[in-house]
Amino acid sequence: MQTVPVEPPAQPASRKLVRAFLTVVVVVFAVFWIWALFFASKEAVNKIDDRAWAARAETICTGANEERLELADFRRIDDGGPELIRERATIVDRSTDILERMLNEVVAIEPADQKGQGIVPLWEDDYRTYLQDRRNYADDLRETGENLAFYETAVGIPVSERLETFAGDNEMPACAPPRDLSR
Repeated sequence: MQTVPVEPPAQPASRKLVRAFLTVVVVVFAVFWIWALFFASKEAVNKIDDRAWAARAETICTGANEERLELADFRRIDDGGPELIRERATIVDRSTDILERMLNEVVAIEPADQKGQGIVPLWEDDYRTYLQDRRNYADDLRETGENLAFYETAVGIPVSERLETFAGDNEMPACAPPRDLSR
């Protein structure tokens, strides 16, 4: 008895096409991750080159944060009623005044580098939006006498996150917006 070799059945063209497509996808995925891990720039997108400007800003913001800390009122809002909530609105306003002075002082001198000159005005605009959100919040507290939630402007993400990212990327964490509105 003679054995005849049996050839495997031919694969349909569609199966070959799927296999080729998946191979290309895996290769592209691997190339992307190799590039991302070893060749892509690791520098933050928002980082400006004028490190002296960032250091000056951090010093200004640190002073403003210390000044705002003096305003802190740790009484529980729910124990005091509408009058305490109106007092809180006044603290929010005073704290926002400090933040506004801080921002004015920080942006009074523009960064020396071109990238900083392009990015800092955008950061300033976002910060001014955030300050207006705080003022609106204080007005709402005063008008209603109720402990309302703070709502801020969102541009894809909350404006405070954009401000925090810029501050973090430029090693000036004191310039991030405060988390506690009553300070």
